[in-house]
Amino acid sequence: MADFTIEYPGTLAEALSFLDPDDPSVRPVGGGTALMLMMKSQMFHPTRLVCLSRLSEPMTGCREDGDHIRIGAMTTLSQVEHSALIAAEFPVIHNAMKNLANVRVRNVATIGGNLAHGDPHLDLPPIWAALGAEAIIHGPSGQRSVKVEDLFQGYYETDVADGELITEIRVPRLPGWRATYRKVTTRALHDWPAIGLTLAARFDGDRIADIRLVLSAAVDIPQRLRGAEEVLRGHRPDAMLLARAGDSAAAEAPMEHDSRGSVDYKVHLLKVHILRGMNEIGKG
Repeated sequence: MADFTIEYPGTLAEALSFLDPDDPSVRPVGGGTALMLMMKSQMFHPTRLVCLSRLSEPMTGCREDGDHIRIGAMTTLSQVEHSALIAAEFPVIHNAMKNLANVRVRNVATIGGNLAHGDPHLDLPPIWAALGAEAIIHGPSGQRSVKVEDLFQGYYETDVADGELITEIRVPRLPGWRATYRKVTTRALHDWPAIGLTLAARFDGDRIADIRLVLSAAVDIPQRLRGAEEVLRGHRPDAMLLARAGDSAAAEAPMEHDSRGSVDYKVHLLKVHILRGMNEIGKG
């Protein structure tokens, strides 16, 4: 492995000064769980790593901010898993953590790094997208926000530029909404999924007033299934309607064959879990 330097900035401004918008071999490091694997496998050869563990800015923890919950980018997955605030506001996040990687990874990996990594197999990005969350990004030009559903640009590619950092995730409170994450693995529960599917809906009596469906793992980036949403929105979710939504979802999702299953297998999983997910959240 080639030599590289490690910087330990004390402030966000200093961290940004160590990054280089023109050099992708300079990378920030949160928990480093994914980056270290890429380095060991020779997929990534850094010239400089900017470690964020000593920043003085409060980039950890979950806090209330009016009609939003804010989560610092350096908050570990374990801290989110055990947060009473997250469990109360977003039980879908709390429940998903139980089968996300393993305890050793969750104790080190960070919320910001998990999102910035851009891996389409990860469990949290489709959930953030379905909840309407946005990433707060700092860079040389200042601060900007990007909806998580718009953050992913391609396989392992995000809208975060080389000279920028995700500093927090802001999630709107969603009174009256219910959500579930359906993870289907072909091996252990904590393994990469063949498909991941998040369903979030608000009901008006027995009708679906609004809904968001986000598919991951079987596609290159987490994808809103807008056609299936339109099929469901405003209607009672009976078996015939859910079958139509499943057909629509399968038609709009460009799934591909891989080691976790064929396209036909994933299409079947998608239809089954739209049905099961809607039955789950429809019960209230």
